[in-house]
Amino acid sequence: MLTRLANPARFMRMSGAALPFLTITTVGVLGVGLYLALFVAPPDYQQGESVRIMFIHVPAAIMAEGVYYVIALASFVALVWRHPLADVAAQAAAPLGAAFTLVCLATGSLWGRPMWGTWWVWDARLTSVLVLFFLYLGYIALVNAFDDPGRGARAGAVLALVGVVDLPIIKFSVDWWNTLHQPTSILRAGGPTIDKSMLVPLLIMALGFALLFSTLLLVRMRTALNERKARALRLAAPPRRRGTEIPPAPPDATPALR
Repeated sequence: MLTRLANPARFMRMSGAALPFLTITTVGVLGVGLYLALFVAPPDYQQGESVRIMFIHVPAAIMAEGVYYVIALASFVALVWRHPLADVAAQAAAPLGAAFTLVCLATGSLWGRPMWGTWWVWDARLTSVLVLFFLYLGYIALVNAFDDPGRGARAGAVLALVGVVDLPIIKFSVDWWNTLHQPTSILRAGGPTIDKSMLVPLLIMALGFALLFSTLLLVRMRTALNERKARALRLAAPPRRRGTEIPPAPPDATPALR
């Protein structure tokens, strides 16, 4: 599959065919998930209506970590196999991952104010997610810090692979340290601890966020490839010699009829 997608022209054809279906599916899944989360799922007996923040916060948190795994994997493929689209995928995914992480931090802060009595605490889970946000920003800045795109891509790939160490810290921070953040309630050995009336909308929203990322990733990759193609055509065009420009048309000297 990686070999087939290594051809940018083939990727453009396949992604162009998949995008309409993927977009419609994303809108449908997110629509159903939001309806169930806002109007069907019951309020929590302790958190009340503020529990509905969870239906945005938890999928955003999952995608914040998941997108970084995508970037790290793409960076590894780019460094080892020199896949021509791996760097494109990693660089296209980075702003999306940063956005998901920012949404995760913002919604967590909104939830923490009524539940914990404060907007922010230097909790192990919160701090490690904040570090992840800075890793995204650092990757984006490093990739664009070089005049040579190849050097920037390689430097960003190394940073992405080094930053993977933060992901298990985020995952197990609630187990390793005594934190305010509640432990994992979905992906756990004993099964989810959330009632089905809330679990089903939550899983649908998580699927919707994953589809949204896939759709935006394809759009950003296609845009990046089109920009590279336009840049290559511009550089390959022969320079226009001085004096060959077409002079502007003289102004109409015919007097206006009165």
